[in-house]
Amino acid sequence: MSTLETPSPIVVYIDADACPVKDETYRVAARYGLHVYVVANSVMALPREPWIERVVVSDGFDAADDWIAERSRPGAIVITADVPLAARCVKAGAEVLGPNGKPFSENGIGLALATRNLMQDLREAGAVTGGPKPFSARDRSAYLGALDRIVVRLKRAGFG
Repeated sequence: MSTLETPSPIVVYIDADACPVKDETYRVAARYGLHVYVVANSVMALPREPWIERVVVSDGFDAADDWIAERSRPGAIVITADVPLAARCVKAGAEVLGPNGKPFSENGIGLALATRNLMQDLREAGAVTGGPKPFSARDRSAYLGALDRIVVRLKRAGFG
């Protein structure tokens, strides 16, 4: 980056349809003055804050994912449990965090995609009938800590 370029501000994109950590994201965003885009296929209730923006996309297949992926860039934080979306956003340079506090990285995204595809194949074959473990207070706490660390790291890198 040249000295004349201004780093873009940190923004947060939430893949919102099944996201259990929207409120936690709002708390961290308020603390750091971040803009949050809540992206979903339907209207959902949001706090009335000027820095929280609702984005309702069409019901088309992967419409929310496409909207988020097209805007992903360095300095953006994407909150999602959707592994294919995470892969697209990591490739674009965004920081990607799962609701359980586990980050998706360039080094680990291939394994995450392979595991996701294997589990999908096993479910379709009837070999696996259960879903993921229930979301816990430990997951929520891990998420808050991880999101805070990502924001601090991005601010130190000149974003914000």
